[in-house]
Amino acid sequence: MGTPQNHPIEPPATREARVLLVDDDRELCQMLTEYLSAERFEVESVHDGAEALRALRAGEFGIVILDVMLPNVSGFDVLRELGAVRSTPILMLTARGDDVDRIVGLELGADDYLGKPFNPRELVARLRAILRRAGSRSPRSGGADALAVGPIALNTGTHQVRVGERAITLTGAEFRVLEILMRASGQVISREALTEQALGRRLVPYDRSIDTHISNLRRKLGLDRSSNPEIKNVRGSGYVLTTADA
Repeated sequence: MGTPQNHPIEPPATREARVLLVDDDRELCQMLTEYLSAERFEVESVHDGAEALRALRAGEFGIVILDVMLPNVSGFDVLRELGAVRSTPILMLTARGDDVDRIVGLELGADDYLGKPFNPRELVARLRAILRRAGSRSPRSGGADALAVGPIALNTGTHQVRVGERAITLTGAEFRVLEILMRASGQVISREALTEQALGRRLVPYDRSIDTHISNLRRKLGLDRSSNPEIKNVRGSGYVLTTADA
């Protein structure tokens, strides 16, 4: 017999994130669990909104995939119940072409949406894009930026936003949109650029996600046409956060 050869032991593959999958279609959940597991996600699935709330209160998840149409407690109800206290990113699943569900979900705090039916590869791409954005705003030991435009102050390290003395709670997507506008204050940022930089995907026809996030920011920050600064819509071009001199 030959001398036994020592083979290097490969380290286990790094897990992507722990995912809470909320959908009452059990067959779909099983399929997605197998697909996401192969992509190195750790998946826990539940099948109604009440179960989702219990799971979120009992454990930590990197991201939630939340269907709108759920028995007993709907996906919208889950978002309302969680309110501003949650920090876990949420990707909502909606009926394809249902703009109302998409807008309501974003207004209630979802970070992004995906219409059914969808390609699992697109789901994975969306998840990774959201997680990258969430990771980029995680508290860091150093190098955090403190941005200020007029009374608006934003800290990328602590993920805190204030308008004067008032603390503002934003979703991850809203925070990223505001950060981009503040870094380029006085300059027009196209909807395409905002979508790519804030949501991590390309803008497609009839996608109004950025417009909804902008509307949420205006409401939460208390900005309107009499405000200085103001988030202005430059027709045909994009959005700009005005400066005191604008």
